[in-house]
Amino acid sequence: MEFSILIQQLEKELKKPLPGVQIQLRMSSISRFRELMDFSHQSDAIRSSVLILLFPAGTNGDVSLVLILRPMYDGVHSGQIALPGGRFESSDGDLLNTALREAREEIGIDPGKVRIIGHLTELYIPPSNYLVAPFIGFVPDEPSFIPDLQEVEEIIVIRLRDLIEERSMKIKEFVVSSGLKVTAPCYDVDGHLIWGATAMILSEFMEIVKRGSGI
Repeated sequence: MEFSILIQQLEKELKKPLPGVQIQLRMSSISRFRELMDFSHQSDAIRSSVLILLFPAGTNGDVSLVLILRPMYDGVHSGQIALPGGRFESSDGDLLNTALREAREEIGIDPGKVRIIGHLTELYIPPSNYLVAPFIGFVPDEPSFIPDLQEVEEIIVIRLRDLIEERSMKIKEFVVSSGLKVTAPCYDVDGHLIWGATAMILSEFMEIVKRGSGI
């Protein structure tokens, strides 16, 4: 699909009611589903945001988005694939600025070149007590990414046409930070396993893409 046409369709669809939590839960493990049924800790959740950045990539201008591989560290999201983003800071002013600031810090994106076209449903992440606001934006040309080597192990570019394929959805076993094994749905694209909160956010996003394109 032509990049500019997809952006127009997404802008239109994002003005409509969002698919919401039900669609996010398609990519949730059973244990995560149970945790999300308990909203008792959301009142003190840490506010944060992420950016789904769209751009044309490669010689064919394939509609793509960028993900990052977190390095191994002593934390609940160690070694996981994520969207650029992080926790809100008072100097940000709002959560959109948080997403843009984090994208600049983590992958070298100039916030002034990003056009925001909408947002998705907020997602609560029980293990880290984060409440995440996902924003969707685009740049007209493929960026030259500059990773922050302390926060980003690898930059991963994913084509939407690969993500939307039914065969990309798998069920795999993962080991979480506590050492426990969790069976969860994931996206398997080019050998990259995208699961947890990132997969849940992308599930809602891809539902909007399908709704707009009629796939």
